[in-house]
Amino acid sequence: MATLKEQIAGWGFSPLSKEKDSVNVSASKEKFDVHDVLAAKVLNERERVDEAALNAMSSSYYSKKTKLHQKLISRLELSSIESMPPDQLRAQLKDLVTALIAEDALAINGQERLAIITDLQNEILGLGPLEPLLADPTISEIMVNTYDTVFVERRGRLELTSIRFGDNDHLMKIIDKIVSRVGRRIDESSPLADARLPDGSRVNAIIPPLALDGPSLTIRRFAVVPLEMNDLIEKLSLTQEMAELLAGMVKAKVNILISGGTGSGKTTLLNILSRYIPEGERIVTIEDTAELQLQQRHVVRLETRPANIEGAGEISMRTLVKNSLRMRPNRIVVGEVRGEEVIDMLQAMNTGHDGSLTTVHANTPRDALGRLDNLMSMGGLNMTARSQRQQICSAISVIIQVNRMSDGSRKVTSVSEISGMEGEIITLQEIFKYEQVNITVDGEVEGRHQATGVRPKIIDRLQSSGIQLREDIFNPSQRAL
Repeated sequence: MATLKEQIAGWGFSPLSKEKDSVNVSASKEKFDVHDVLAAKVLNERERVDEAALNAMSSSYYSKKTKLHQKLISRLELSSIESMPPDQLRAQLKDLVTALIAEDALAINGQERLAIITDLQNEILGLGPLEPLLADPTISEIMVNTYDTVFVERRGRLELTSIRFGDNDHLMKIIDKIVSRVGRRIDESSPLADARLPDGSRVNAIIPPLALDGPSLTIRRFAVVPLEMNDLIEKLSLTQEMAELLAGMVKAKVNILISGGTGSGKTTLLNILSRYIPEGERIVTIEDTAELQLQQRHVVRLETRPANIEGAGEISMRTLVKNSLRMRPNRIVVGEVRGEEVIDMLQAMNTGHDGSLTTVHANTPRDALGRLDNLMSMGGLNMTARSQRQQICSAISVIIQVNRMSDGSRKVTSVSEISGMEGEIITLQEIFKYEQVNITVDGEVEGRHQATGVRPKIIDRLQSSGIQLREDIFNPSQRAL
């Protein structure tokens, strides 16, 4: 893995002349974490730059920045910067850029000067134009459609930003810097990649020829401070009674499936529920791209590996699930089941690994069962439909449905217990449900969480585990949200 010195030596914008720079964009894990230390400072500096001025910046601004960047790289003392503290390096970069601006007598105003200094610091130390967005805690998703079109999601709503990259090559270098850090690659032979940032944020990149208008980048951010159950209650995603039941189920080792659509909050809820796993238990997590932020100390994190350039070396989710059974886990947490690994996951739940957690893409609890059934069939099992569903029924006790509402809010819309089978049909009984009753003139969703009055069978299991819940939490009641 390249050092910071090697990165800077090969890092730069695409020059405006016909000459091409060689690009070495392997990222250093240690220096990538500089973002965590300097995020607040980057945001403060960037906020001082007037957004209207940034919008008005023409290609001449990027031309000046490109020339300064090339000169900056040639002037840096690469032999000494490797051991330099981040704050000191940032200060040195500022002094050097200021000197280069004076040396070339560039005709720029004060706001452009500050913007150039901040942008070049970000290029050397972080992810360039993305740094001010990553430093903004109100942004939950960053969507780079093309090099000059960047959207963000803030409080559930999409907004167009003034952030842009120099050109497609500049955006491509940022993408390379991200994916190479986690041992992945992206090029014409492998034009899409999943990766993650040091804070756990999920990254997806896709480039030509699959992306017709140029490289595209999507970053789903994780909160700097992980959400807790009380945060979901305050956000009206669920009620106190529902929270008590979910926490009790995790402590009592009930196998739980979290169902929901893309961006509905499945992983967030999985993270929150995992905090109720007792400290003394050994947990193995399995993910395509590591996102889970478990707080326990006894955790082993596994991540799949894609095939190399020769098409060999792939380690699938199913392989990791099988391997995890030999690692003496008390709990297995699978980030998401989307293939034949569902077979091994259900078998693990049926063979002594109680309290396992996983998620699946589905719009309702009934759809989630259908999806598991279909995934098992795709795994090539020579089983009847009834046998497959019997295995699902035996393995999973509760399905939690989470949905993203039209106003961008996320809510737990159903907590359902698998109660058994009638013929070849798995039967469900809903314990809690959410009913939408109105949409305000501002587009906000109004509704209520309500207990259905059903006393679930798992209560006996909770009581035998020493977990006592209030009997009245299952009494039907109206709660306006």
